[in-house]
Amino acid sequence: MTWNLLATTIMRMQQSDNDTIVALATPPGRGGIGIVRLSGPNVSSIAFSLLGKRLEPRVATSAQFTDANGVMMDSGLAIYFAGPASFTGEDVLELHGHGGPVPMDMLIQHCLLLGARLAGAGEFTQRAFLNDKIDLTQAEAISDLIDSASQQAARAAVRSLCGEFAHYINDLAHEITSLRMFVEAAIDFPEEEIDFLADQEVTARLDRVARGFTQIEAAATQGQLLRDGMILVIVGRPNVGKSSLLNRLAGYDAAIVTAQAGTTRDILREDIHIDGMPLHIVDTAGLHESSDPVEIEGMRRARRALKQADHVLYISDRPGSDDFSQMAKELPRDIPVTTVINKIDINGGTPGVSLTDAGNTVGVSALTGEGLDDLRDYLGRLMGYSAADSGQVIARRRHLDALARARVHFTDGKRALLDQGAGEIMAEELRLAQNCLGEITGQVTSDELLGQIFSNFCIGK
Repeated sequence: MTWNLLATTIMRMQQSDNDTIVALATPPGRGGIGIVRLSGPNVSSIAFSLLGKRLEPRVATSAQFTDANGVMMDSGLAIYFAGPASFTGEDVLELHGHGGPVPMDMLIQHCLLLGARLAGAGEFTQRAFLNDKIDLTQAEAISDLIDSASQQAARAAVRSLCGEFAHYINDLAHEITSLRMFVEAAIDFPEEEIDFLADQEVTARLDRVARGFTQIEAAATQGQLLRDGMILVIVGRPNVGKSSLLNRLAGYDAAIVTAQAGTTRDILREDIHIDGMPLHIVDTAGLHESSDPVEIEGMRRARRALKQADHVLYISDRPGSDDFSQMAKELPRDIPVTTVINKIDINGGTPGVSLTDAGNTVGVSALTGEGLDDLRDYLGRLMGYSAADSGQVIARRRHLDALARARVHFTDGKRALLDQGAGEIMAEELRLAQNCLGEITGQVTSDELLGQIFSNFCIGK
């Protein structure tokens, strides 16, 4: 557990879910409108003290916001949401005032004097989860929607927020539950003398669960790619056009390019999108023998970046050379590599993608742009990403991990049943698989997991 997460956990242990919380719900700074949000049992009394009147639920009311002496601090709209028909499931108040830092801070400070406390990161959403207004995938989708960097990611986050991802998980959990009940019934009534393994119903249920895992894993993998993307590290000898290729992919001059070799001395990072999938490109210093301490440090950073890569593009400007075999010792063994032959406009290289047993090669010209579309399409296919927008949901690495563990339990149980006739083992493995799926939606969770998730939210959400 990191120090920040530990500090957040300790702070929340000292707080009570029965507290009334307050926070700025709009970005800090100057703006036309700023919103202060409150949630908790004392919202009604705080609202009356601030506004001097009772509010009708779900009706935007023009009001003056006054301090303890009746002096107006600001004016605007007040909206009251009576629990449980609110986002958090508690009484909620929103104060829409003028969006300057001083009037917003005055409102918050007065709410604190009236008995509220400052909300923690993501605490409004966490209360919505704890009060069964949303599940954990929907809570995470709120954060992912706010942080989305493309229209496809935003649409996928909205689908998860509407419960589509949870629906997929719950359907699979239901199939596992039905199979588990069927297995346990056969265990509990052995006197029926039914050949359990010969029962067509067992085979059909096993097949349905297996198909369910396959479908959800495919959707979650796409969702995770859409959210996190791929880290692509560009390496090669000096002056082969690494920075020129980065500029072409980025669409502007992100890196300095000159005829002098070794222009790039440090790590350069650019984020682009290919059909909505984020691609995190890392340009590195050329790997070669050098006594220059700056170049040596640049190459050390390049090697460190390689260890974090999902894929490596090795850039060469000499078709058919043995550059890669010489460079291979510099590259991590477990990270896939694609060779990109640059400068095909002058070296006679072939444009486009070549897939061979010896390795994949893409011919491009960073100067003219020839072959760049082929490279972009190749990178999109590389991670198994599909640009189809329909049905996409957002997902995280923890979802993929939980699905993988659930699949292992199901597979182990199926093997025990079919190979040994061990229905008891099958039932236990199915129970463990259910628990793994429950981690995704929050039916099975821990305080540490909740701390990790909600500590990454913005204050006021």
